[in-house]
Amino acid sequence: MNRIALVTGASRGLGRNTAMHIARKGGDVIVTYQSREQDAQAVVDEIRAMGRKALALRLDVGNIGSFAAFADLLRAGLRDTWGRDSFDHLVNNAGHGDMAPFLDTTEAQFDRLVDVHFKGVFFLTQALLPLLADGGRIVNLSTGLTRVSFPGFGAYAAVKGAVEVLSVYLAKELGGRGIAVNTVAPGAIETDFLGGAVRDTPDLNGVFAGMTALGRVGVPDDIGPMIASLLGDENRWVNGQRIEVSGGQTI
Repeated sequence: MNRIALVTGASRGLGRNTAMHIARKGGDVIVTYQSREQDAQAVVDEIRAMGRKALALRLDVGNIGSFAAFADLLRAGLRDTWGRDSFDHLVNNAGHGDMAPFLDTTEAQFDRLVDVHFKGVFFLTQALLPLLADGGRIVNLSTGLTRVSFPGFGAYAAVKGAVEVLSVYLAKELGGRGIAVNTVAPGAIETDFLGGAVRDTPDLNGVFAGMTALGRVGVPDDIGPMIASLLGDENRWVNGQRIEVSGGQTI
């Protein structure tokens, strides 16, 4: 039976790259998107061209009240596409960046970061657990900025730190079902995160490259394959860990 992974925020960036590498390793993928339906469908089409099954579903991870309806939509998609009532892997990737100095961070910015990056992960996982197969995997995305400070990312890093703690508790509480839970923490990556700031701003790119032992910032292909491998049988005994994938950004 083919394994099915649900990757949130997979129409672009790290989510898209992760979905592609899961498919290349023989998995089927459910792609979620908030507004980029065409981009999500392009991901689905590319995965199907590999001979894998894929499905795109709309999801706003910041709208906690929508999760029950999303679970129903997912249940129908699993039945219609795979003839199953469960999926195997949940990758909580969806998110956004909001960079502001501590003194300038507004309550609205703070609340949105919490809703998307922490409450969204917490309550989406809770809503989908009845559909997650025993022996499955959960991967939560964090950031290298929980271990090294960089001006303007205080609120963002704080909520990602909360996700890291949550992951450890989930690993303990879900262990009875054989579900492994880990956190992956990328360093600075060239994507459209923060409007492509690291990718498109040479000075910022250079600052992060200078902080990294391998002398450059990351690209999506540095992260997606690692997440896909974490879902494989070869890493079945990895549980409750924070795995930094940053080229040595904090050493």
